[in-house]
Amino acid sequence: MAPTANANAGDASAPSTLALTPALMSKLKPAKIFQSAVEPTPPPTPGTNASRKQDIGPKHITGISFDDRGDQVITAAEDETFRLYSCKSGKHLKTLYSKKYGVDLPRFTHKNTTIIHASTKEDDTIRYHSLHDNKYLQYFKGHKDKVISLEMSPVDDGFMSGSMDRTVRLWDLRTPYCRGLLNLPSTPVVAYDASGLVFAVAVNHYSRILLYDQANFDKAPFLVITLDDPTLALISYPPRPIYMTSLHFSSNGKFLLVGCSGDAHYVLDAFEGHLLAKLEGHVGLERRRLNTPIGIEPVRGSSGEEVSFTPDSKFVVGGSLDGKIHVWDIQDLPVIQGPIDHKKTPLRLKPLASLEGHPGPSRCVKFNPRLAMMVSAGAELAFWLPDSSGDPDEVAKELLKRKSTA
Repeated sequence: MAPTANANAGDASAPSTLALTPALMSKLKPAKIFQSAVEPTPPPTPGTNASRKQDIGPKHITGISFDDRGDQVITAAEDETFRLYSCKSGKHLKTLYSKKYGVDLPRFTHKNTTIIHASTKEDDTIRYHSLHDNKYLQYFKGHKDKVISLEMSPVDDGFMSGSMDRTVRLWDLRTPYCRGLLNLPSTPVVAYDASGLVFAVAVNHYSRILLYDQANFDKAPFLVITLDDPTLALISYPPRPIYMTSLHFSSNGKFLLVGCSGDAHYVLDAFEGHLLAKLEGHVGLERRRLNTPIGIEPVRGSSGEEVSFTPDSKFVVGGSLDGKIHVWDIQDLPVIQGPIDHKKTPLRLKPLASLEGHPGPSRCVKFNPRLAMMVSAGAELAFWLPDSSGDPDEVAKELLKRKSTA
């Protein structure tokens, strides 16, 4: 079993605790790889365009979600299946199929036996699904195009969805009717803060992030953040636009992580909107394959779940098109106050560690909310644990220390 990352260290009866440190994060290794986490792509039938099939490549896992206790993780894949795994035993528990509606953006509710998920075909309904008896408990209808962002409230049965129909809808598991609607000028991405009192909406093509009070969402946002990166003009002019694909508030409420489909993610100050850091060093998931050329206009591509915070808000973990898992240390970010200067160059942060061991593009990367383990997913699924063998120099130092105190 993976040691807990945030239990009470002073309680002798509590599980062993492990502080996440730069050394530990650099030593994460794939403890188990599930090669059959996605059904293989069938060979092309005679008469179909084989080169097109080859360009698409194998089917991928598109979404992962942990339950509140970190005991289980569920995946949704392009083969239209859910797969449930135990984080403690490292075993595959069950496979459920949704061939009629397709599956994407699985999200555990506050019960580890139920999830909500988006549909990929038939219609754009959000479905509330029981894993226990494999039945749909509720349908949430309203969106007129594909749902690309879905988040459960951290404190109650509310949840929020963003769609390509340029709307954000607020829902409650207890009723099938939408309880709030925001019309936006472009495709939105949504996120709740840790208290559930504030939510953020990122609006693409305008590079704006809108922060709303949950209790007054029908009023204007209380903060509008403009995401402007002056370093992009050094690469090309006019600078290539930023395409935002995910938003995450840190657990301490200080930071807002903006995941993008290109070769950079951004960390913002969640209170005033200052751009604190630009996370570099990975290959963006805008494309599906490394040998595919980048288009002129940025697109979402296969990006969306490849970057996230660790539970202690000290590190950011992210995937890459080349399969590497990158770890960025954000413990020493600058403190910026006063008026926002959009021309100021942000801190350009390189990865603390680039971990190898994930086969193929790492499309989804998330850290367990309770245990010291990380999950990465693409064409296969990998469970990462800290390497317990230890560094030889550190082991030698520890032995000398024991000898001197004996």
